[in-house]
Amino acid sequence: MLTPRPSDSTAALHDRLYRSLRAQVMHGEMAPGQALTLRGLAKTFDVSMTPAREAVRRLVAEGAFTLSSSGRLTTPELTPERIEELAAIRALLEPELAARALPRAHFALIDRLAAINSASAEAVAKGDAVAYIRTNLEFHRTLYLRAQAPAMLALTETVWLQLGPTMRALYGRLRRNEPPHHHRVILAALRAGDEPGLRLAVRTDVTQGLRHLAG
Repeated sequence: MLTPRPSDSTAALHDRLYRSLRAQVMHGEMAPGQALTLRGLAKTFDVSMTPAREAVRRLVAEGAFTLSSSGRLTTPELTPERIEELAAIRALLEPELAARALPRAHFALIDRLAAINSASAEAVAKGDAVAYIRTNLEFHRTLYLRAQAPAMLALTETVWLQLGPTMRALYGRLRRNEPPHHHRVILAALRAGDEPGLRLAVRTDVTQGLRHLAG
């Protein structure tokens, strides 16, 4: 709950609400096509309508929410064609980010990625879909930050945001019992300094699951 403090301005409340909702959508805490209301969001997060309206406006612009002409607010419910399009964008952007990160992939970073992957494995073992999606994205984001390509990373995160509810649906369909095999391949390619292998592993990792939904 975002309880207002005396020092909080409307802009600060709006930003805190925006970041909280953004994380919920990206990590699959909301189902595809889930309906929401401004009044309900304001009540849940204990803010006034103004910061709630501003946060939603930003998230609609990023594709995290859909606002119909009648004012109905929902999370994305993606068509197979839209899923395929977003998977294609991931396949273009993320191998490039990984390749740009490779020269700066020191051993400490690789160890950090391995630890995140272990946390992902624990989430899978517990059947915790939200924790799995969160750690999966953390694995990729931690690597891509080393690319020092903020515009490319921002575009990638916008795609993740639009896919969040769909990834939750995908997790339920696949019933994973182990973390993504291709994370281990990514780690091996980083250790070997193998750029072609890294590009292929990342491309395969970010598209293989989505094909189950688009197919």
